[in-house]
Amino acid sequence: MEHLPVEVIGNILSHLGAARDVVVASATCRKWREACRKHLHTLSFKSDDWPRDITTRQLEILITQTIFQTIGLQCLSIHIDSAHEFSAAPVIAWLMYTRETLRSLSYNVRTTPNVNILEKCGRQKLETLDLDHNLITGVEPSYQRFTCLKSLSLRHINISAFDLSLLLAACPRIESLTLDALEIVTSDSQSLMELSSQTLKCLYAKSVGVDKIILEADNLEILNLNALNLDFFELIGKGTLRHLKIDDVSVTHLDIGESMDHLEVVDVSNFLIVWPKFYHMISRASKLRRLRLWGVVFDDEDEIIDSESIAISFPQLKHLSLSYEIRDGLLHYGLRGSSSLGNVAVLELGWTVISEHFGHWVFGMIERCPNLKKLVIHGVLNEAKTREERQMLANFTSFIVCLMRKYIHVDVQFEYE
Repeated sequence: MEHLPVEVIGNILSHLGAARDVVVASATCRKWREACRKHLHTLSFKSDDWPRDITTRQLEILITQTIFQTIGLQCLSIHIDSAHEFSAAPVIAWLMYTRETLRSLSYNVRTTPNVNILEKCGRQKLETLDLDHNLITGVEPSYQRFTCLKSLSLRHINISAFDLSLLLAACPRIESLTLDALEIVTSDSQSLMELSSQTLKCLYAKSVGVDKIILEADNLEILNLNALNLDFFELIGKGTLRHLKIDDVSVTHLDIGESMDHLEVVDVSNFLIVWPKFYHMISRASKLRRLRLWGVVFDDEDEIIDSESIAISFPQLKHLSLSYEIRDGLLHYGLRGSSSLGNVAVLELGWTVISEHFGHWVFGMIERCPNLKKLVIHGVLNEAKTREERQMLANFTSFIVCLMRKYIHVDVQFEYE
């Protein structure tokens, strides 16, 4: 180790992760102390890394001393639990000391009074900003401008819809935006959030407290909506969307644009859906390679998705996932038609409530996939209370054994809850 250049030692110590380990390692010898001071580029502080009986004041001093012993810090992560509430002064000192070299900041610190992170880190070289449990007010895009920022994550943040739109406008190179558990303040009763970015490629929105979202993003490739209750969602773009994921969402009107030329993945689960409208949107995605419809609730109970429509609309489909849903005796995923899913290599099928017809449905789906290589069966195993339920599970097991003997080239796997 004594022959390693001090720059290499600094790089090694930067990969330790926890600042506590870096502090301990820096006490090894003079050369390692020099490596920490001059060549350390990453520090991470977490409450769990320190003794539980450490006081807030002691933690402030420890973080201050550790940061001030470095020069050229590029990545700083500070995540302190709610048991500690820092004074604003030391936090401002950390940010002011590191802001000229910092490229990545992950920040979850409660302070009194609140520290305006945007004011301290704006007009610098920050590329990644992750804020948690913070208040953002009075965004000034002309001063608080993030010309290098590519990734922005806001979690448990209080911010107005207007300030959020200004903040996005202040990031001319942003590519990834995460909005998780935001408390949005709007100026009208309609609770509308409008966002616009010409560079945004990925949006993840979860538990955002608004009724309407209008997103204008010409280059959006990934759209992930989770745990939302919306009246209206509209994507205005140029048809660049490649990946669409919707989970646990209720939306009255959904519009993701007309052009689906680049769409490759559609993953929908736990979603109340008007199937004809949704199918009309995605049916033009001739390049679709992966389709997942899991726990989907149809607005009209008489609606059926048949394998024929899937085969015709998505000729390049390689990975298909469907959950077995029966309501009022009607199977929502039918086996109409004779068209095969010739390119499907992976098939995932599952149930939440097992039925005697599930095995026959599995067999019918396999027959339509002549080039199938892998079959994954997902099931929910509740305690079987009656003899009929136990017998149904036993019959399905026997059926799958026969199926595996017939399709010996197919890798069959089981995932039970």
